Amino acid sequence: MIEALTTVLPIVIYLLLIVFLIVVIVLGIKIIITVDMINNIIQDVQQKISALDSVFRTLGNAADKISGIGSKIVDSAINMVNKFIGGKRKDEDDYV
Repeated sequence: MIEALTTVLPIVIYLLLIVFLIVVIVLGIKIIITVDMINNIIQDVQQKISALDSVFRTLGNAADKISGIGSKIVDSAINMVNKFIGGKRKDEDDYV
């Protein structure tokens, strides 16, 4: 009986190890395929984000220019009102 176990048990263990090794190899291949697909998705998203980044940069520059023009118009209107009203200039000592 013990002689049978000593001959059969290593064979069973080796077969289980072979099955385990095959399962690990299959899972490894599936993980590599999944990571590759995720990498492709991430690259696609990065390309779309970079395209949108240029659009937002352009919109930001346009908004800055419009804001600058608006502030120039407001400053010139204030200066014109001050000229008509005859606004007094305050000495620098008044601000201290």
